Amino acid sequence: MKRLLFGFFSIENTKIHSTVAAIILLSTFAAAFGMEAAPKPQDKLTEVSANPALRSASQSTSIRLNSLGFLPSMQKKATIISKCSDFAVKRATDSNTVYSGKVTGPFYQADVNQAVYIADFSEVNEPGRYYLDVPGAGKSYEFEIGDKVYNFALYTAMRAFYLWRCGTAVEGEFNGKHYSHAACHTDDGWLDYISEPNSRRDGTGGWHDAGDYNKYVVNAGITVASLFLAWDHYQNELKGLSLDIPDTAPGYPDFLKEIKWEIDWLFKMQYPDGSGRVSHKLSALRFCPFIMPEDEKDKRYYAEWSSAATADFVAMMAMSARYFKPYDARYAQRCLDAAKKSYAFLKNNPENKQFERKPFRTGGYITSDQDDRLWAAAEMWETTGEPNYLRDFERSTWHLNDKISYYWDWSDVKNLGMFTYLLSKREGKRDSIVADIRRDLLTTADSLVAKVKKDVYGRCLGGEYRWGCNGTVAREVITLMVANKVSPNPDYVNTALDAIGHLFGRNYYGRSYVTGLGYLPPMNPHSRRSGADEIEEPWPGYIIGGGHSATDWQDVRRSASTNEIAINWQAALVYALAGFTNAQSR
Repeated sequence: MKRLLFGFFSIENTKIHSTVAAIILLSTFAAAFGMEAAPKPQDKLTEVSANPALRSASQSTSIRLNSLGFLPSMQKKATIISKCSDFAVKRATDSNTVYSGKVTGPFYQADVNQAVYIADFSEVNEPGRYYLDVPGAGKSYEFEIGDKVYNFALYTAMRAFYLWRCGTAVEGEFNGKHYSHAACHTDDGWLDYISEPNSRRDGTGGWHDAGDYNKYVVNAGITVASLFLAWDHYQNELKGLSLDIPDTAPGYPDFLKEIKWEIDWLFKMQYPDGSGRVSHKLSALRFCPFIMPEDEKDKRYYAEWSSAATADFVAMMAMSARYFKPYDARYAQRCLDAAKKSYAFLKNNPENKQFERKPFRTGGYITSDQDDRLWAAAEMWETTGEPNYLRDFERSTWHLNDKISYYWDWSDVKNLGMFTYLLSKREGKRDSIVADIRRDLLTTADSLVAKVKKDVYGRCLGGEYRWGCNGTVAREVITLMVANKVSPNPDYVNTALDAIGHLFGRNYYGRSYVTGLGYLPPMNPHSRRSGADEIEEPWPGYIIGGGHSATDWQDVRRSASTNEIAINWQAALVYALAGFTNAQSR
């Protein structure tokens, strides 16, 4: 039977249960945060995919490749963990061999403790469905070669932001399942910690941050910026992308419409006293149990301001003024006015004012503000062209030996400011600073290329693992593609594709790291909606954080440290996929 997925793409409803019973030990990490167990009786180890070809029980688990597929003219590789020497690429429709070759290897890698072989079938360019047949290892699942192999994944990943919306009901169909929740957190938020006790000011809207339902300005910063960068770099492809979302911003393309939902909420985070200060977050005092969002009834409060949140607010509002102006000049001006007010406050208050966590026991996102202020200045200059912002940015960069960070996330956003300055077409930039940023950018991109060439699974971070590292793998695509804009290099593009391939199956586990997409996707993300609803399959399209080593990922709900979802990782995934959709048009 055909099923409609979010009103956009029809596929067969597929579901493959594991043939091996598994007893999964639950991580106790989240207990420190007061999290409660999900109401479901146990975690599931189930294969769910939007790809009908993944139904065969005869597929080898020894062959790891990008289960979304490959672009015709680009590099194509698979990692094989069984001893082998030859391989063949066979057409799925008739099993005829279209290409045969020799593997290379074995290559031993210590962090995974494996000796593996690499099959390179980049010469296969004809669109179609194929599989690898490897004597000694078996047959892979089917994969597609075509210009649109990433289109549905992009749609699903970006639409996941709509499904994250707070303050409103959401719903959608995916793979024959109906996902929904009622309007939630309509009482946001209370002012007890920033002004008058027992008084309330509208704080509804925005996106839930991660596996929890709270809302944090600092994490919104890198999230919104990543999405705006995708728009800036690939808007010709994204303008026509229909996300099947409510028309909450008439006249806007759907991609920007969804970002505006978050910006509408961010306006409410400026202090009501008109100072320009911005609350660090809007949150309950503690994480709630695994319940649906509409069932969380605890009071949620505006937290006190931080200078990092205020600077990130400035940067987001300046970007919004730029990108929304063609669709709503009045709203864009409102964004810019808000940005200027908060920027003026920062100028008059140069101290690094960090968020004081007590009495909150929810996410901290505590960080120093130097990089946030730098980024704010860059975005204000790019939006207005006013020289005072340019001076502030350049003064912030002079003392930095490394202009580009290799590993970056919400706690280090200086790359965002550097990218804006480097790519700006405005006049007045200092040649020496441009040269320094360009040099450090290309050096960083070259290091990512080198790591991929040494890693048996094409992982651009090599053997480095931290909290949310899958999101960072996706985020390195931004670094690589900005480098490619500055100095076009096919190695940068192939390394970006390797990052996507790693996330969708060419990894130690041979599994996708994104719910509902690809081969053996996560079934038990640390996500309250997925833990509390009555649907076995999790809400679709969300990238999970990943292990803290090459081999310690746990697809169990309690593992907040390895299996949570989060908006900052999600936006990086959207950017990565956006660069390779409708490839033929570029």
